[in-house]
Amino acid sequence: MLGAKEGETKPIPSQEKSPARAVTPEWTSQDAWAVYQLPFNDLLFRSQSVHREHFDPNRVQLSRLLNIKTGGCPEDCGYCSQSSHHSTAVAPSKLMEVEKIVAEARKAKESGATRYCMGAAWRNPKPRDMDAIVEIVGAVKQLGLETCLTLGMLDRGQADRLSAAGLDYYNHNIDTSESYYPSVISTRTFADRLDTLSHVHEAGMKVCCGGILGMGESEQDRVDMLVTLSNLPKAPESVPINMLIPIAGTPMAKAPPIGPIEFVRIVALARIMMPASFVRLSAGRSAMTDEMQALCFFAGANSIFVGDTLLTAGNPQDEADRKLFRRLGLEAL
Repeated sequence: MLGAKEGETKPIPSQEKSPARAVTPEWTSQDAWAVYQLPFNDLLFRSQSVHREHFDPNRVQLSRLLNIKTGGCPEDCGYCSQSSHHSTAVAPSKLMEVEKIVAEARKAKESGATRYCMGAAWRNPKPRDMDAIVEIVGAVKQLGLETCLTLGMLDRGQADRLSAAGLDYYNHNIDTSESYYPSVISTRTFADRLDTLSHVHEAGMKVCCGGILGMGESEQDRVDMLVTLSNLPKAPESVPINMLIPIAGTPMAKAPPIGPIEFVRIVALARIMMPASFVRLSAGRSAMTDEMQALCFFAGANSIFVGDTLLTAGNPQDEADRKLFRRLGLEAL
C-alpha cells in the first residue's frame, strides 16, 4: 500500500492543474460537482486509476462493529433506531462489561477482522464512563486489533485521554451537507460535529468520518458533504459511506431509496477527492446486489464491515461476503 505523496495537490476536473489549484488545493463545490457529473465510465476509470496509485485494488480491509451500549440516546437523528425521540423496537441498555467486549473482539480477529469498532448510543460520554472506556481500549488493543470508537461528541480533554489510551480511530460522521443537516438533526449542530473532529485530530488520533445517503438529500448535498470532508485540515483517514436503512418508527422510515448508480458515483468521488483514505461500504450492504458492491469496489471502496449486525441493523452474513470475495478475486487486507 502506498501513502499519499507529501505536498501532492488534489485532482481537478480538467486534465491540467491550474496555477490557482496548485496554490490552493482545496476542493470547491463546483469542481467536485463537475467530477461527479462526468460520464460514468470516465468517472470510474478516473477513480480506479487514483485507487491503484495508493492501494492494492484487490485487497479490502475487514472491520467489525459492536454496539457496546444500546438505545436511549437523547439526540433526535432522523435515521436512528437508538434515539429516545423515536418509537422503535430498540430497548436501552447499559454499557457492556469489558470481558464480554474482549470476547467478541477475539472472535472478530479470528474471523479475519483487523479493525474493531465499538459504538455507544450517547450524546457524549460522561466523566463516569471514561475509566471503563479507557480499559476497553487497552484490552482490545492487547489482542493486536486496530481500535475505533464512536461515543458521540468529545471535548478536548476526553479526546486527549482516549489518545493516551492508544485509541487508533475515532468515528464521528457529519452525516450530510451543512445545508441539509438541520433536516436530519436538531439536537446538535453541524459545527458541534466539526468541533469534535477537531479535538480528535489535535489529540493525535485518526479520524473516521463520512455520511449517509438516501435521507432525502439532493445529489448536490452528497457532493458538498465530501467537499467538507476533503477540506478538513487533514482528510479523514477512513470515510464510511452509508446507505440509509429505513427503520420503522423513525422519521425517515419511508425515505425514497437512492439509486445504485448515484451511490456508486459518490463512492468514486470520495476516492478521487480523498485518494489516500480508506473508503468503506458501511450500512446498507444487505440491500445491495453483488453487482452494485462490485461497482463500489471498482470505484475505490476498500473497506467493509463484516458480521451479521451493524449496531441494530442487519448486515450480509460472513459466508455471503466470502463468496463475493471469491467471485471478484478479492482478498482481506
